[in-house]
Amino acid sequence: MELWYSLVELLPFEWAAPGTFFMKNALLAVLVVCPLYGLLSTMVVTNRMSFFSDALGHSAFTGIAIGTLCGLADPMWAAILLAAAFALLFTYVQRKSNMASDTVIGVFSSTAVALGIFIATFDSGSFTKFNSLLIGDILSVEPGKIALLAVILLVVVLLWLCSFNGLMLSSVHPALADSRGVQVFWQEAVFSMAIAVVVTVSMTWVGLLVINSLLVLPAAAARNLARNMRQFHLFSIVAAIVAGVAGLLASYELGSSAGASITLYLALWFAITFLLRKTRL
Repeated sequence: MELWYSLVELLPFEWAAPGTFFMKNALLAVLVVCPLYGLLSTMVVTNRMSFFSDALGHSAFTGIAIGTLCGLADPMWAAILLAAAFALLFTYVQRKSNMASDTVIGVFSSTAVALGIFIATFDSGSFTKFNSLLIGDILSVEPGKIALLAVILLVVVLLWLCSFNGLMLSSVHPALADSRGVQVFWQEAVFSMAIAVVVTVSMTWVGLLVINSLLVLPAAAARNLARNMRQFHLFSIVAAIVAGVAGLLASYELGSSAGASITLYLALWFAITFLLRKTRL
């Protein structure tokens, strides 16, 4: 981290001065998590699972409520485990049933949020202590969580490099992928659990109310401009990084929520790309 702090201190910003750490940690978190959002966004949009991250956020909230009830020092680990199990169970039910993915997502999402509220308010408990999860606070980011996301980023990139064709074929035509020997269930399960961990770890930074948009808008905007799969992924990742940095700086200057600021930049970019798409056509 000392090397990172030294590099950031070269920037011409007040918060980059020596002795300050919160914004430096937040900037590093954005540079790690935004490529993840951009990359995973392409799979979310391709698989038509736009509300999947919302459901995962609800399950992560339930995990935090369970961890808090059990008196764990860091309930985030309980949330990660529950979200990963939730994602694996979702993939299993989706593969074993004929229901559309949005129906399965709705079932799991409603169950998770109801269970989370039940646990949080059990025995006349107060829900207000969980209000911070709705908006998030990126300045509360911890170096340990950034390192965890960096490892996840590396794993996801390696997964993309090693099994990109299988992932794409599983998304477009699962039956054909099965006939070609692709392990569709495990491809989808690993992808779902990667989203689960990313959503859970970054939930306290960007907030439950907007986290779903960060997994939809980058790829949705990229689809307006991309002419092939390479451009689709590149535009999604670049948009997520640029919007992430711009949103973080705007939130610092305006005193607003970082998650909301990032989302608004992505929404603006989507509107611009939509107009460019119409013009091009």
